[in-house]
Amino acid sequence: MSSTVARVSRVMRWSWPRGFPLVQFPNPPLAAALLASITAQVTRGGVHRALIALFYSALSVWAYEEARHGVNWFRRLLGLGFAVYVVLSLAGALRRT
Repeated sequence: MSSTVARVSRVMRWSWPRGFPLVQFPNPPLAAALLASITAQVTRGGVHRALIALFYSALSVWAYEEARHGVNWFRRLLGLGFAVYVVLSLAGALRRT
């Protein structure tokens, strides 16, 4: 059992390249955003709207965490870029209503 936990832990810490991580294993907020986005593509109505709300919420949390606590300047800039994306997307959606 502990070898399985060790393998999962090692996979969750994966990043590339090691010295300056550009790509990392998705953390829980990013995984939730990705799953919500994928699931929203195949749903309609209230479920679709709830999944889109979950997508933007989880992506906002991930963007904040990356912008505030990213492991390097690239990851912090990536978080800031996605925070701007979320704000502009939501502002555009509000203008359309």
